Amino acid sequence: MHPTAPASRRPRRVRRLAAVAATALVATLAGGATAGSADASSPSAANPVTPGDFTGYAFDQCTAPSQGAMNAWLSASPYWAVGIYVSGASRGCTQQPNLSPTWVRTQLARGWRLLPITLGPQAWCTTRERYLHQVRINPSPGTSYAKARAQGRAEARKTVGVAQGLGISPGSTLWYDIEAFDTSRHDCRESALSFLSAWTRQLYDLHYVSGVYSSAASGIRMLDDARVNRPGVYTMPNRIWIGDWNGRADVYSSYIRPKGWLPHRRVHQYRGGHDETYGRVRINIDTSWVDLGRGSTLSPEPRHCGGAATYDFHRYAPRVLGDKGVLVHTIQCLLRARHLYSGTVDGLYDAQVGAAVRTFRTGLGMSASTSTTRATWVALLSAGRTPLVKVGSAGTAVRRLQRALNAAEGAGLKVTGVFTAGTTDAVKAYQGSHAMVRTGVAGSGVWRRLQAGTL
Repeated sequence: MHPTAPASRRPRRVRRLAAVAATALVATLAGGATAGSADASSPSAANPVTPGDFTGYAFDQCTAPSQGAMNAWLSASPYWAVGIYVSGASRGCTQQPNLSPTWVRTQLARGWRLLPITLGPQAWCTTRERYLHQVRINPSPGTSYAKARAQGRAEARKTVGVAQGLGISPGSTLWYDIEAFDTSRHDCRESALSFLSAWTRQLYDLHYVSGVYSSAASGIRMLDDARVNRPGVYTMPNRIWIGDWNGRADVYSSYIRPKGWLPHRRVHQYRGGHDETYGRVRINIDTSWVDLGRGSTLSPEPRHCGGAATYDFHRYAPRVLGDKGVLVHTIQCLLRARHLYSGTVDGLYDAQVGAAVRTFRTGLGMSASTSTTRATWVALLSAGRTPLVKVGSAGTAVRRLQRALNAAEGAGLKVTGVFTAGTTDAVKAYQGSHAMVRTGVAGSGVWRRLQAGTL
């Protein structure tokens, strides 16, 4: 919900994503709880902590999409995180026909990051008419808002029970959605803070990580003010999800200070309800930018073959028998990694190197040449595992993809191993060159062409 939108214009269907990042406490919970909290027979026994380390796009829809829709969006959309409403009596989608332990396990196994959301009691002074007829946070100030705190603890326990039943592992982040309300009303504001503080502390005790979604202008600004002006009075959530439909895919909002819950502890819902279509599947979604855990990062890559070679160049010029230099070091090292060359990595393109190149080329159906042509470079650099990668991916496969695109397209990518917007553009350009749908997602079709040396 946009913080400045009048209640009559706010969408009826409740969907939210929130911005977050990791702290030492989050790391402790995420590490310690996963190892020993679920026995082998529990639904979460083999499931990873979610969302883990991730920087990228997320969408949320009140009703969890079907498996067919998730499959289509996995291979064709930029999204790799999804908000799902798992608990809370105030949800507009209490019936979740697709949501089950199997659904959760399948999405996590395919790399989706899940953001489980609870929409329970709302602030007493909510600005949404639909919540006025439901259970709200008790505003009574008696005994430091004890009733509101009790509600927060109860909602946390209920959410954890649902999460465990779905197979969402301890150490994962659970999000509380508190929709817009009038924060100028003292007892309403303080009871909401007390509720969220108790929610967070109860999640700590149950080995989950606390996240809070709200509009930037109300709930998030309230938390930020309490964090700065009254430190220690309330327990702050580990992570925040900022609802501010400003159209910017980042983790900032003009409604709160630029510091706090940084780095990597924010989600920003920057666009409200709209339709998007991928793989011929249309879904009405809200869109967020996620930056959590350690983010999508990768350590610098060491040189290869005992320090004799680097694989990273903007251009990969052809090399033939008799050539010398750093590119030949790279060819020798790449061939050694394919178990085709056992000679010295000395930068000399001799007959043994040529024979190894010929073996590599003929194995791919290329001509029996001893030369490392541009097509040979593309195939050599991309060789290996072929996982689906897109915005938010980080790893050695992304490095191989970036190098191969530099060789095939002259993409000029900096080889970081992190799939960013520049890599997306390069993948789209390559797909366009080969009559493929320009998704920007590197799946089996892109890998198959690259590993065949297709220019």
